[in-house]
Amino acid sequence: MTALRGNEAARGAFQAAVTSGTMHHAWLFAGPQGIGKGSFAREAAIDLLARASGDLGADRTRALVEAGSHPDFRVLERLPKDGKPDGDLARSVTIAQVRGLQSLFATTPSLGPRRVVLIDAIDDLERAGANALLKNLEEPPAGTVFLLISHAPGRLLPTIRSRCRLLRFDPLNGAEMLAALADLLPEASDDERGTLARAGAGSPGRALRFAGLELDRIDAALATIAQHGDRDNVERVKLMRALSLKAAQPRYEAFLDRVPTFVAEQAPYRSGPALRVTLDAYDEVRRIAASARGLSLDPGATVFELAGVVARLAR
Repeated sequence: MTALRGNEAARGAFQAAVTSGTMHHAWLFAGPQGIGKGSFAREAAIDLLARASGDLGADRTRALVEAGSHPDFRVLERLPKDGKPDGDLARSVTIAQVRGLQSLFATTPSLGPRRVVLIDAIDDLERAGANALLKNLEEPPAGTVFLLISHAPGRLLPTIRSRCRLLRFDPLNGAEMLAALADLLPEASDDERGTLARAGAGSPGRALRFAGLELDRIDAALATIAQHGDRDNVERVKLMRALSLKAAQPRYEAFLDRVPTFVAEQAPYRSGPALRVTLDAYDEVRRIAASARGLSLDPGATVFELAGVVARLAR
């Protein structure tokens, strides 16, 4: 099991509630995606169920939860389309999945006095499903604890937020990111983990999406363009050729994610007109990257255009 990193205050507040005997019935774990909220929620569920199970113990509880066979634990998340395990995920968690909890609530917990329902993420719950869930939050079944993961709590129904105790999770700092990536990518070099930590911007989950995609080369090219302006377009053409091939699609997707973050990283080192150029460039690369995905723009032309915006950062 990978060690949980960062957000000690949030994790400590939850554990204090567990040991105090005054456990709230619904918790909202809120924060940016990929920072460990879901991992902590699963560990919290195992701990809650193990404490309630008596003789079953933590190891057996963990084994049942990880196998998906614990009778007092349910996870609601987006399911693969058409039931294919390796297929694309559905756009939402459906009302049918929420209604499916009623059979669980119709009986008492099997292995102890407590059951846990984890929704990862409640942001994915369709509106009808959210309304159906609200009834359970307003009148929680005896012994039930709801753990709700949210990447954008402001978009949730206010009535759902008001029924939950909120725990805020923040992006990890630099040292925590490096420690997390050392756990997750033990074979990677220190330089690679450093590059991934910067690209992850406080999110180990985000950083992992870049692993194995030679992000250091992309960063080096962007740094050269940002420093010298690339007036003869040599670096831009190199990037365009390297990222526009069909086989380079994963690296191209990483490039679309990386460029806005790269530009944002330059802002703290600039002031006056140079800062304004950087902020304008950030807005523009975000718009271009979003359009590239939404409109399926030509990869080569998109790379060239984004690199051209980065070139404006040259002093």
